Amino acid sequence: MGETWGATLSFSTLINKYIKLQSSVLSGVRAVASSISHATPGKFLLLQFQMSQVTQIGDSISNLISQVQSVINNAVRNQKSS
Repeated sequence: MGETWGATLSFSTLINKYIKLQSSVLSGVRAVASSISHATPGKFLLLQFQMSQVTQIGDSISNLISQVQSVINNAVRNQKSS
């Protein structure tokens, strides 16, 4: 019944990957800002897209942490009432 996929994900791995992604986008912003005269509309659009992806991933991580916290709080509440 219970099928396992063999993949695990830890919060530290998730956060570390997110930090690397953020750093990558920040490097892109710095590169465009340092050579603004060579910046093209395409570069700006790509940066805008990357920034929105980082924002969405950050929101998803925040929601995940909130859900885990809710599950933990419920488990503690259920233990206290037992």
